[in-house]
Amino acid sequence: MRTEHGSTPIRVLLADDERLVRSGFRLLLDVEDDIEVVGEATTGTEAVEQVRVTRPDVVLMDIRMPRLDGIQATNEIARTVGLQHVRVLILTTYETDAYVFEALQAGASGFLLKDAGPAELLHAIRVVAAGEALLAPRITRRLIAQFTAARTVSRVNEDRLAVLTQREREVLALVGQGLSNDEIGAELFLSPATARTHVSHAMGKLGARDRAQLVVIAFQTGLVSPLSGEARPPGHPERRPPPR
Repeated sequence: MRTEHGSTPIRVLLADDERLVRSGFRLLLDVEDDIEVVGEATTGTEAVEQVRVTRPDVVLMDIRMPRLDGIQATNEIARTVGLQHVRVLILTTYETDAYVFEALQAGASGFLLKDAGPAELLHAIRVVAAGEALLAPRITRRLIAQFTAARTVSRVNEDRLAVLTQREREVLALVGQGLSNDEIGAELFLSPATARTHVSHAMGKLGARDRAQLVVIAFQTGLVSPLSGEARPPGHPERRPPPR
């Protein structure tokens, strides 16, 4: 199947133990030319099995499912060789869900509330499928901060940043604040393409799957303050505009 422009549609797997939820999502997604639902799963175990068979681009994953919950299923998918391209978008009912941060650590690319509007859901799928992280909403950053604040920044975590250049540390700090490549470029007087390259290098050096994992690392290492979401100032040179 191809879209009217000849491109391959985004392949989506629906993983939720509520039939009505899955049916609602399918009705919404089936009318989109650039999205194709390739399967449904009612448990975490079934979700992992379906991912291995259908190889979707995006999994809409409910957190609370029988047999294997969404976090465990996400971790299984992230750790399976050959499934590195699969992006998991966590679905949750409550914006204060205590499992969201664990899901991001497990390898999820972001999360969305189940009561999100159709346009927001479609946007989320497209953003995650494009390799970006759905972390810009204020609620997401607040959750990450909430569940990182109680953790002590250890020397081991700080040492993880030793592999980065100073510029890559600056870029990582801004990713941790939820900035896009365009916004990072504007902040550091770089082109979006150069910002994207620095993000890619940081991901490779830190072994991160995507931007969501970079955000987690930024908070864990103390590069970004858990309480404010602001970059930690020590160790960062003053930003200067490019030479004329």
